Amino acid sequence: MGKGCKVVVCGQTAVGKTAIVEQLLYGNHSVGSESSETQEDVYVASVETDRGVKEQLRLYDTKGLHDGQDLPKHYYSVADGFVLVYSVDSLESFKRVDALKKEIDKSRDKKEVTVIVLGNKTDLQERRQVDQDVAQQWARGEKVKLWEVSVTERSSLIEPFIQLTSRLTQPQSKSSFPLPGRKSKGTPSNDI
Repeated sequence: MGKGCKVVVCGQTAVGKTAIVEQLLYGNHSVGSESSETQEDVYVASVETDRGVKEQLRLYDTKGLHDGQDLPKHYYSVADGFVLVYSVDSLESFKRVDALKKEIDKSRDKKEVTVIVLGNKTDLQERRQVDQDVAQQWARGEKVKLWEVSVTERSSLIEPFIQLTSRLTQPQSKSSFPLPGRKSKGTPSNDI
């Protein structure tokens, strides 16, 4: 088990951030049971990566952002990763995810962070405002992975978090730079 990665779950108010986290961890969220507005909660999850290793995630479930509200700046400095959530029945929430992604890019100061995007509430197809193809095209342009999910289908939530955890905990690749004092095989040495 590694050190634990800090992941900020954020998006506009009422897109289902808390429902996603609680359904993923406990499998007991029932639609319509939404309680009061989240201030901030921290959840600890043990997620098995695609390498078969269990890793710890600290999920920061943030307060939903209202119009004109920004994500508090301290999240940008502590986060190893972000889960940006929008609701497929709210174009406004998708625009907010775009703004958050731009803010993350601006704020991370060369720090490597992993970002995934979840389009929630796919069970509300008849109220859809965000076209799936448009969203996927945006995600490709931003170089992020996007999944459409529904809290009503817990299985739809599992793959995105496995992928996120796997990317956050990838073993550092070996440097392609030769270490000083070592001779590369097959190249002539110019030692005298």
